[in-house]
Amino acid sequence: MTFKEIGLVDSLLEGLDYMRFETATPIQEQAIPKILAGKDLLACAQTGTGKTAAFILPILNKLANNNDNSINTLVIAPTRELVLQIDQQIQAFSYFVDATSYAVYGGGDGQDFTEQKRAIRRGADIIVATPGKLISHINMGYVDFSKLKHLILDEADRMLDMGFYEDIMRIVGKLPKNRQTLLFSATMPPKIRKLSESILNDHEQIRLSISKPAEGVLQGAYLTYDNQKAGLIKKLIQDKPNYSSIIIFASTKKKVAEVTRALKGNGYEVLAVSSDLEQKDREAALRMYKAGTVRVLVATDVLARGIDIKGINLVINYDVPNDAEDYVHRIGRTARADSTGVALTLINQDDMYKFSKIEELIEMEVMKIPMPAELGDGPAWKLNNRGGRSGGRSGGRGGNNRRKNNNKRHSNSNGRKPNKKKQEQ
Repeated sequence: MTFKEIGLVDSLLEGLDYMRFETATPIQEQAIPKILAGKDLLACAQTGTGKTAAFILPILNKLANNNDNSINTLVIAPTRELVLQIDQQIQAFSYFVDATSYAVYGGGDGQDFTEQKRAIRRGADIIVATPGKLISHINMGYVDFSKLKHLILDEADRMLDMGFYEDIMRIVGKLPKNRQTLLFSATMPPKIRKLSESILNDHEQIRLSISKPAEGVLQGAYLTYDNQKAGLIKKLIQDKPNYSSIIIFASTKKKVAEVTRALKGNGYEVLAVSSDLEQKDREAALRMYKAGTVRVLVATDVLARGIDIKGINLVINYDVPNDAEDYVHRIGRTARADSTGVALTLINQDDMYKFSKIEELIEMEVMKIPMPAELGDGPAWKLNNRGGRSGGRSGGRGGNNRRKNNNKRHSNSNGRKPNKKKQEQ
């Protein structure tokens, strides 16, 4: 279905045409008409499916002829990077629509806070904010949501994982009860359903393609000891000179720093992104990476969801994520918009069980690629009955031992712990 067939206003269609957006994605095709009709919505779709446009376009359509200076729409997202990206997309989509937006997030200096305060008091059609920073402004007593019409929670499951439930409910308590609420999530755990029951009213539900990597992602894995990982990453990058855009995901800030040091020592153009960096430095790193100035970006899972960087050739998981869903979001950075890409994961002995749960989730066995000869053999792929690891070295394909999945055999082919509330990454 085209956006014109959906029935968006001419000024918005003109902006979409300028951006060469013609055909709606499945989530956009299903969500936009429901939002235009004023329905509350619980929508679940994997990363890279166009969720942001699915909720922003109908809101901009409603704002096309709005002359009120009060805050019309509040969008809440878990991280500063996602807040900035949503705000940038709003500005792009509203090029020919008279609508204003402002991003509210932490990590800046006193001047940033003052500018945010000024924008909130002056009024903007759309405020995009992280929960913690918005609470800081609410505590100052000048935030007026009395005329708010729309509340949108993006990456709601991630916000709950980060411990923001109480902040979300506190914010909701400051909003008019007569509003339209949209809840977008990449997954649908029980806590999301509980949240939806608390804040949605007679809502519609959309659920699309949960937890399956894009078809264009060629997946592979290496069974490796920890002391082989740095050498393997260098080898992978060296062997792919035509890959101009590479992301390496690591589970901790410490590992991000270690990988970055190892690669910089070999002359690679590499930058790191984690919560250890000042916000301005993180933004600068992302700008350089998007512009192609830097070839390799090393990051924590702060970039695994929602960050729209086109043309990524290769995603490397330095370690296996703790949650199987996070694997899908990590590798979802490549093969976006019907393109293709490669996703490789480094698996040590302790991560084998976690990776087996990922294979169960995506309903396929990921090819286990032999280690380069010069790096030596890695561990054998073997799980014991307790879900742990066992086995010694192996020079062959660990993935050749087949497993049953959902009572079906799969041939070789190309557990989340509750987190305490932490600072916005």
